[in-house]
Amino acid sequence: MSTPTVALGAKQRTPLRPARVVLHVFLVVTSLVWLAPLLWAVFAALRPYSETSDKGYVSWPDKLSLDNFTNAFKQSDMLHYFGNTLIIAVPAVLLTLLLSSMVAFYVSRFDFRLNIFLLLVFTAGNLLPQQVIITPLYRLYLLVNLPGVTDSGKLYDSALGLVLIHVAFQSGFCAFVLSNYMRMLPHELTEAALVDGASVWRMYWQIVLPLCKPAMAALATLLSIWIYNDFFWAIVLISTGENMPITSALNNLSGQYFTDPNLVAAGALLTAIPTLIVYFALQRQFVSGLTLGANKG
Repeated sequence: MSTPTVALGAKQRTPLRPARVVLHVFLVVTSLVWLAPLLWAVFAALRPYSETSDKGYVSWPDKLSLDNFTNAFKQSDMLHYFGNTLIIAVPAVLLTLLLSSMVAFYVSRFDFRLNIFLLLVFTAGNLLPQQVIITPLYRLYLLVNLPGVTDSGKLYDSALGLVLIHVAFQSGFCAFVLSNYMRMLPHELTEAALVDGASVWRMYWQIVLPLCKPAMAALATLLSIWIYNDFFWAIVLISTGENMPITSALNNLSGQYFTDPNLVAAGALLTAIPTLIVYFALQRQFVSGLTLGANKG
């Protein structure tokens, strides 16, 4: 009596269903639509303006080079603006994560009447449109004198002012995310530490905070991208061009009577490189932080 044999390593093929084909076609088309502007910017940045002005943008290129990237980097003084952005983004991200984690630890590990209300107050700050507080915030920044602390002598027109406003607006969202994550941690950890005589600071710094690294990495990635790409607050609270962040470097590529769009495309792609570096460096932690709790019952 013969028995059917199955070849080693053979895999059962999933039957091809119309719904699956439609889904894959939709995903491919959506991906192409999403990537089309980026690919078009790369294509334009690699072509000289003289060629596109003669033949048009929808044409086969005669020459592709990196000259636009080199010229954009030099003409916009991009390295200087990268430095300005680092001075703003790094302290803002670190302070936001530190302060929001403290708030999240307090409202998630201690029970008191107003803990939920306190968390709602922090989260409600993200719901307030930024345009609503432009005028009072602008006047407040002009009134705050910081002689010897900032170059302008005031909170206005300083990197410190941008750091503070980013911390204020981003802390609510981070506190909300971290508090939900900290509630998932076993309370026995902090209860055992409390029995052993650990202080509140030690419970926060040495027990709870190390367990929040995936969530902190995900938030650090989001914060870095949001603060790096911010242009609104820089326009409102900075008046000196030399103090502007990287998002304003593209203005140096626009002339009064003529603007080279290929050069601007190259500059825009250069400004996007740091955000890509941050994302790829923290990609594993970012994805794991976003999927935390997905399998919890």
